[in-house]
Amino acid sequence: MDLTTKIKELPTNSGVYIMKNADGEVIYVGKAKNLKNRVTQYFQQNKAHTIKVKSMVKNIADFHYIITPNEAEALALENNLIKRYQPYYNILLKDGKSYPYIKINTKQDFPRLEIVRKLKRDGSKYFGPYFAGVRPTELIKMVQNSIPLRMCATLHKQKRPCINYDLGLCSAPCCGNITKQEYNALLDKAIDFLNGKFSDVQAILQQRMTKFADNEQFELALTVRDQLNMLDHIKTKTLTFLPSLDNIDAFAWASNGSVASVAVLVVRGGRSVGVDCFHLVDPELDVESSLTQFLMQYYTISALPPEQILLPFEPPQDLVEWLNIQRKSTSFGRVSGVSVTCPQKSDKKHLLDIAKENAEMYLEKAVEQEKRQQDYTTGACEKLATILGLEKIRRMECYDISNIGGVLSVASMVVFLDGRPATSHYRKFRIKTVVGADDFASMKEVISRRLNRLGSDDPSFGVKPDLIVVDGGKGQLSSVVEAIKNAGQNIAVVSLAKQEEEVFVPNQSAPIIIPRTHNALKLLQRIRDESHRTAITYHRSLRNKVTSILEDIDGIGEVKRKNLIKHFKSLDAIKAATIEELEQVPSITRKDAEAIKKFFDVE
Repeated sequence: MDLTTKIKELPTNSGVYIMKNADGEVIYVGKAKNLKNRVTQYFQQNKAHTIKVKSMVKNIADFHYIITPNEAEALALENNLIKRYQPYYNILLKDGKSYPYIKINTKQDFPRLEIVRKLKRDGSKYFGPYFAGVRPTELIKMVQNSIPLRMCATLHKQKRPCINYDLGLCSAPCCGNITKQEYNALLDKAIDFLNGKFSDVQAILQQRMTKFADNEQFELALTVRDQLNMLDHIKTKTLTFLPSLDNIDAFAWASNGSVASVAVLVVRGGRSVGVDCFHLVDPELDVESSLTQFLMQYYTISALPPEQILLPFEPPQDLVEWLNIQRKSTSFGRVSGVSVTCPQKSDKKHLLDIAKENAEMYLEKAVEQEKRQQDYTTGACEKLATILGLEKIRRMECYDISNIGGVLSVASMVVFLDGRPATSHYRKFRIKTVVGADDFASMKEVISRRLNRLGSDDPSFGVKPDLIVVDGGKGQLSSVVEAIKNAGQNIAVVSLAKQEEEVFVPNQSAPIIIPRTHNALKLLQRIRDESHRTAITYHRSLRNKVTSILEDIDGIGEVKRKNLIKHFKSLDAIKAATIEELEQVPSITRKDAEAIKKFFDVE
């Protein structure tokens, strides 16, 4: 069914739609209150779409949809499908940011304070995130110096307390020196401190510093002084126009139609923790959908929803419901809900304005970064395609052979998509049919095995590459061309010779010389070097595995191990060899052969 007919037959129900390109790859997942209205908008010529939307629509070859009972379920399904497929045109939170939190496992009898970077739905209390110069390790030290909570990682019954008890840093629950009720009272004080009530801890630290100074323990006094200075630094971030102990995340969005940035102003305990910014592609039709996608990933991967969230648009009910579920599922006991609002005036509007200013400033940097990245990746693919006379280059595969004297010969297959490494598509090969160090025959074998799996369900092998790159000169190139011809395929192929970085193509004796500063050549060098690294690493791991096993055989030293590997090429061949065959190896005596045979027979 063609796209026009499918669009006309779309239902008006709520649901999720999944866009695919000509290769069957999922390139976009979206949700809709009305599937017919929403999907139709993408294909309307009079719509002022962003650059990314126009690019996406050009690549849509097919789509399908899933009807859901309501918008809330569509939102949850959309989020799950984005995680599953990682579509190119969706908002994908790939910054890799993982800020520290302080965790208190309230399910334990005597909880301690610990630093974590991964949030779990385990009912624990989490405080944070901490960034912009606020170090959670220092906050925990402040608590330990003023409130004697447990410090050890595991709690075991002890006959006598450790030195931390003597120093007044621990209440020794391991020895039964404190009841659960008394310990929980101390824990409540620590929680108040982490929530922004610093006065009690600050007073205790002031007393300890004075005491250390009076006892001429000046190093300890200086340590406590530094902690007090850090508390003063945190206090300077207090937002005087907010009620004390407010926990707020304020989000803002800035876009130029090609790239976008999101800024989140984080307020904890009435104090500004800092502003965190993210660089994103901007494929959506509106800010609400894009930012909703971002929020769901942000509060799944990087953070927990606070009591208040401020947005630059009126929040849809399905998003509010999801945020409340997310907050309650990551908390223990009764917890307040999430208030999601779009303030139009007052102090909270001021927080949104601060976030907006940061998003716009970050966008300027993001535009420059996006241009550099595009020149380096997709731009380089386009330029290389022009040089080679190809229509397009999206998927590149590069192959390299690694062996030492034909021993444990292996090959690597490295894949780049749009100029970027697609590590999940990398594959490694053991050479099976070639004896000795014959790189040409080995390359022919690997390419043949790879092309035999075209159209399979394996994403690494199922899709035909736009370009195959091999490390080497004309010999390697001719081997690959022959393998492609035998497989009945028509795939562009080049080889890159290392010494002069010359590019050879089939049916042309003279190489193509690409300037060394050209991004197209740098792209070829990157994929070639990555393939070489992968092959060498795989070969080394196999060699080390064989060597480490042979090291366990008495009387077989380094020279004998090398001779065995060189002669038999693999561990399986050594295991299968007879005593007489083992004796044929240089430096291997009858006694050695019997020892080797006995070792593997027992194994």
